Amino acid sequence: MAESSDRESKTEEPTEKKVRDALEQGKIPVSREASIFASMAALMVIQAFLIGQGVQQLTPTLKNLLDDPDGFRLSTGADAQNLLTVVGLEALRFLVPLVVTLGAFGLAASLLQNAPRLVLERIKPDLSRISPISGWSRLFGAQGLVEFAKSLFKLAAVTSVVAFVLRSSEAKAFEAMYTDPVALPEMILNIAMRIVSAICIATIVLVAIDLAWARFHWRRGLRMTKQEIKDEHKQAEGDPLIKARLRSLARDRSRQRMIASASRATLVIANPTHFAIALRYNREENPAPLVVAKGMDVIALKIREVAEQNRIPVIENRALARALYEAVQVDQVIPAEFFRPVAEIIYFLQSKQAPRTEKVQ
Repeated sequence: MAESSDRESKTEEPTEKKVRDALEQGKIPVSREASIFASMAALMVIQAFLIGQGVQQLTPTLKNLLDDPDGFRLSTGADAQNLLTVVGLEALRFLVPLVVTLGAFGLAASLLQNAPRLVLERIKPDLSRISPISGWSRLFGAQGLVEFAKSLFKLAAVTSVVAFVLRSSEAKAFEAMYTDPVALPEMILNIAMRIVSAICIATIVLVAIDLAWARFHWRRGLRMTKQEIKDEHKQAEGDPLIKARLRSLARDRSRQRMIASASRATLVIANPTHFAIALRYNREENPAPLVVAKGMDVIALKIREVAEQNRIPVIENRALARALYEAVQVDQVIPAEFFRPVAEIIYFLQSKQAPRTEKVQ
């Protein structure tokens, strides 16, 4: 019941990360019918192009062996070894192309379904694979019922195809009783090719359905709950609370560095309690005054406090302080429109030697 309710709660399509993790773990959609179809197609190719030529190459050796067995000496173990070597090489010449073709078609069926991946986790021992309970659930679950239905379809299709081909070849089979026995192998090969070809054609629909079902069943198994999607987003982007805390800490550090930089200022322009802009002017460093700190309310008071501690002049000019606060950026020179009013203040400080706090209108 718990497993059924958990499956019902997984209503959301899998995310890209979930799909990618499944592929990396070797959980890929695989159609068994595609592999079987590839084997049947390979068998059809073997019958059409390889087996006839292979038999022609193997026939002389077998003919010599059967027609003239005395031609092969078997008086010593070396003679027997030589005979087995010759027969084995001929057998290999006949079998290797067949095995290579079967392997190539099987490999192609696997590669066309999924890209090759090396997943060592799939070869680790897993007790669930040999668990009777898990095996029972696989046999009588939805997947087991689908496999049973496919098996019934294949049995019915193969039986119908074989019966149809054999019935259509019944006349040729009776004629073969009165023909040269040498023609029998070719006739049997033709009938076998017709049977395999018909089976391949009959199972194409099953293969297409099974490919679609394998993909659908795989994605359905990867479905997620809404909570799992939320948790994944949190892991990918970080917990919002933690991110907000980190941003707050970063802003605090930035403010502390900026307030500490106010000790290098040449003057501070302030609106008595709301705004404060600390400027540094040194002709050798910058052609215009540089903003080393700015702030409002509590930060403005901190900047003024640092200025008073370091005997930096604080000029109170409400309009200029507000305009500068809105227009300037820290670690940048002031805009050109503020050159004249700021230059007048600097000239005033240098010429009059003003006290630490002055009011400039």
